[in-house]
Amino acid sequence: MLLLSKKQEWLGNVRGDILAGTVVALALIPEAIAFSIIAGVDPKVGLYASFCIAVVTALIGGRPGMISAATAAMALLMVTLVKEHGLQYLLAATILTGVLQVLAGYFRLGSLMSFVSRSVVTGFVNALGILIFMAQLPELTDVSWHVYAMTVAGLGIIYLFPLIPVIGKSVPSPLVCILVLTGIALYLKLEIRTIGDMGELPDTLPIFMLPEIPINWDTLKIILPYSVPLAVVGLLESLMTATIVDDLTDTDSDKNRECKAQGFANVGAGMLGGMAGCAMIGQSVINIKSGGRGRLSTLYAGVLLLIMVVYLSDWISQIPMAALVAVMIMVSIGTFSWSSIRDLKKNPRSSSIVMIATVVVVVWTHNLALGVFVGVLLASLFFANKISHFMYVESDQNEQGDSRTYRVIGQMFFNSVDKFIASFDFKEAVEKVVIDLHRAHFWDISSVSALDKVVLKFRREGAEVELIGLNDASATIIDRFGVHDKPEEIEKVVGGH
Repeated sequence: MLLLSKKQEWLGNVRGDILAGTVVALALIPEAIAFSIIAGVDPKVGLYASFCIAVVTALIGGRPGMISAATAAMALLMVTLVKEHGLQYLLAATILTGVLQVLAGYFRLGSLMSFVSRSVVTGFVNALGILIFMAQLPELTDVSWHVYAMTVAGLGIIYLFPLIPVIGKSVPSPLVCILVLTGIALYLKLEIRTIGDMGELPDTLPIFMLPEIPINWDTLKIILPYSVPLAVVGLLESLMTATIVDDLTDTDSDKNRECKAQGFANVGAGMLGGMAGCAMIGQSVINIKSGGRGRLSTLYAGVLLLIMVVYLSDWISQIPMAALVAVMIMVSIGTFSWSSIRDLKKNPRSSSIVMIATVVVVVWTHNLALGVFVGVLLASLFFANKISHFMYVESDQNEQGDSRTYRVIGQMFFNSVDKFIASFDFKEAVEKVVIDLHRAHFWDISSVSALDKVVLKFRREGAEVELIGLNDASATIIDRFGVHDKPEEIEKVVGGH
């Protein structure tokens, strides 16, 4: 069974994976160079990283078909480190980033993705779609009309080529776009920007090396403040991308395994002279849309990337940027969840606010981690507020008028305690108060403290209080933290008065 599963992951879609991997490799080159420039390092640092990370995650990653490489989100976090301490410290920070991510995998932190709501994921996807499009604007600013014509032609090929019978479905249209536009640019000798204009491509294979820095506490103090956010952002983007690819392919993935794979990939990248990276939503979507499904597409993309930049650099450098801009615009359009705009009025207001807030924060700050944090925080607050409304208290008095029973229904936690306390009449002259908790559940010490306050207030008024119907979980937390039946604890609370 395991052998069949492995065979399916690697050889279940060979033709589609090879073609998709080719498109991805071509798309990775300008991105890796651009991200290297953002980080302030030589283009080969980003290209070597993309090769290593793609290959390692293909071999041991938890999400077949997902593309990982050098990314803008990670590059932005490296700028200050490179500027102040240089490349060697960046390589050390990359290795430490990988170690932290491996530890996160072994501590099963990938399971925390279950706390990220659908609205946050949608906001994250929409923000990435916008950022991918915005990243193409420099290539469309202050350029000749030829660039616009080539970009429009590229988009035409991408969207119209699949409509051609037989061949349209068998060859990925982004690959056709790149090949056709490169041929046109060379034939017409167009003076437009090419991949070669972005920076010199490496002419040697990467070699194994350790960073040339002292291994001591001073070094750790320098790189740790960079490695921690790099690890967090890298895992966050990788796990969110894995979730998105899960949806696109209607399959599941092992998030904790993905954490470990991203970590080992970054350790390898740092030792091969590369920068830290993570999963890429844009390239992952290109891969899936081009027919890539298995691990072979990711492995092939990484290996082909290295072969092309080292041995075919003269040809690769002539690919017009307009062709790749067209591909990335297609990615941004395909990434953005257009249905989320249509559903704004239909969805609950809280869900729409969470989605929009996530988009605004990510686009405004270009910080994916911050945007997701804000989205998760808002979603949690809305959820807590909604659940608190389902807590209420009913009461009735016995025929003699000397006893009242309060029935608590719902979830008791920090946000519902005020409503809980306000539901009791402490001034009513009754001899006995029964608090029925059959349909209530106590979640935290705030709710236990509120119950203590109610019981002690009634006793202070001279009433006998009886609690009935506690479930085992609630009884456990009340026995541990409650004070209403512990005279010695009550003394501490009221200060002996």
